[in-house]
Amino acid sequence: MGFVLLILGVALWWAAHLFKRLMPARRAAMGDAGKGAVAGALVVSILLMIFGYRMTDFIHVWAPPSFMIHINNLLVLIAIWMMSPAGTKGRLLNKVRHPMLGGFKLWAFAHLLVNGDLASIILFGGLLAWAVVEVIVINKSEPDWTPGEPGSYGKDAMFFVASIVLLGIIGYIHGLVGPSPFPG
Repeated sequence: MGFVLLILGVALWWAAHLFKRLMPARRAAMGDAGKGAVAGALVVSILLMIFGYRMTDFIHVWAPPSFMIHINNLLVLIAIWMMSPAGTKGRLLNKVRHPMLGGFKLWAFAHLLVNGDLASIILFGGLLAWAVVEVIVINKSEPDWTPGEPGSYGKDAMFFVASIVLLGIIGYIHGLVGPSPFPG
């Protein structure tokens, strides 16, 4: 049952996020109520993914080497920074069209590096594939894009320091509910 819930959760995540792009007239007809419906669908998808993932049996696919934990943590740190306001307020990500989706892809890829079980491959692989498709769909539906005014390197540094703190907090919470991402 766990795999069914997990797959349903990933599928609902895809559907909720792509609904506006693939069915714009239907989404527009829903008005503001559509925002609540999409938000509700996303909450349900996250719950399905959490419960489905936790309920699955461990099915070994591959054994990641232990040094991948360090690579994962570095990539997750960069992903957190990319998902911060650095994309709009800093200088380094100013010309990146989708810094949040880029960070999300990096986060999912990093988790694939350290998890060699089937449930993790379905979860993180499915979310990585969604982020890739989302970028393609956005770029097709809105081909014209111009970056805003670049911010400062100081803002980049500020958001990077905040990302380090946030990684520590996330890592601590991660260790309370699952495996600790910090070795030792």
